[in-house]
Amino acid sequence: MRTDQTIRRSACPLHVVFDLPRGEERKGITAAGVAAAGFGLVAYAAFVCAFLYAACFVGNWIVPKTIDSGPESGVIESVAVNVGILLLFVVQHTVMARRWFKRWWTAIVPASIERSIYVLAASAILGLLFWQWRPLPSVVWSVESPVPAWCLSIVSLAGYGIAFASSFMVNHFDLFGIRQVLCRLMGTKYEPVGFRLKGLYRLVRHPLMVGFLIGFWATPRMTVGHLLFSILVTAYIAFGTWIEERDLIAEHGESYLAYRRSVPGFIPLARRGA
Repeated sequence: MRTDQTIRRSACPLHVVFDLPRGEERKGITAAGVAAAGFGLVAYAAFVCAFLYAACFVGNWIVPKTIDSGPESGVIESVAVNVGILLLFVVQHTVMARRWFKRWWTAIVPASIERSIYVLAASAILGLLFWQWRPLPSVVWSVESPVPAWCLSIVSLAGYGIAFASSFMVNHFDLFGIRQVLCRLMGTKYEPVGFRLKGLYRLVRHPLMVGFLIGFWATPRMTVGHLLFSILVTAYIAFGTWIEERDLIAEHGESYLAYRRSVPGFIPLARRGA
């Protein structure tokens, strides 16, 4: 596991901005490299659109179709469709992130676009969720006073801000596939960024997920449909972070175990060790 450290970079601005590994570069830009970079940019644009729409979708802000709008169906049909799409998202996220799947998948597709395909698939499923979500509009709680209602909305927006900022504390562009395709474009051998102990990761082990939990749960008006969404996503976050930590322990061993002992998972309590 690596902590904050100075990483030697070349003088090229792309190396600085995207934290590209420094090494011998092949001469010239190939058509395959340009195609990979183009695909990566499309996948990243899809993620940005999906992320922004997701925040508005759950918060019932601006966008035409939200978690509480659209034609209603029967309760059984609504629950079945909503749970089915969320399960599809869980399966895609869980399976495509596993090492065994990556080994099999990169024997079929170029390794440089493997992450971009993952990002594009996740964004497509979110698009399906926004399109096909069945509202369950019965109200569980509602804050009618304007000031507390606005405060809850601001807290929700802050949660999404925490999630987005947390991605930069690891490596935002690596997480969403841009760094990989730029390595291919520039002919530089890709090197994983590893685990970096910085920023909010010094307070909790999963700040990105904490941000999403705040964004989903902090709402002045909780409907049955919104509650169903929040419960299922919270359950997936608990399961997904458990799986992720198993992989991190396998990769980093005692260094990650020591980190896990000293830093809480989701609630920034006092540290339990050095």
